[in-house]
Amino acid sequence: METIKKLFFVFALLALVCSCKNNNENAPKTPTASQAENQSNEKTGQAFITDDEATPNCLQIAINSLDHKTLVAAVQAAQVENALVNVGPLTVFAPTDAAFAALPEGTVENLVKPENKETLANILKYHVTPGNLSTTILTKLPKLGQANNQYVKVEVVDGKPVIGGANIIASVKAGNGIVHVIDKVLLPPTE
Repeated sequence: METIKKLFFVFALLALVCSCKNNNENAPKTPTASQAENQSNEKTGQAFITDDEATPNCLQIAINSLDHKTLVAAVQAAQVENALVNVGPLTVFAPTDAAFAALPEGTVENLVKPENKETLANILKYHVTPGNLSTTILTKLPKLGQANNQYVKVEVVDGKPVIGGANIIASVKAGNGIVHVIDKVLLPPTE
């Protein structure tokens, strides 16, 4: 009987030691210097949060479009991503890649340079109107106040709105407004 008690005690002690063993898998990890540097270079803000269930916002619609790679690159170069997701509702006029390609040669390449960030941001803001404006509403307005504090003219041609000379090709509802795909890049009037 004493031997059984001793064996039981040894097994209990062994079980206790094994269960208390320090397991590094569950310990919180401290990032290394290089990991901390990589984390500081990551972009932050609502523009970079992913959500598979919600209706995509205006920026996500552009990112997921095959015809808006130039627009997305311009938004990233101007670092205005969060502006397209943080506020709303918004009406975004999104020029296609073909619209950007129709600009004079070298225009896009010049605008995405870091020294032209402010000019590029101004042009991109000229493509954004506060509010959720459908094509029906747009046909009833003579002009739109844009996010860069300038106005763009609205004309009605064959019953369809033409925004600053750009035709609306398609419209996509977004979680924070609406995206109207347009066939021309809107350039703010110069002073």
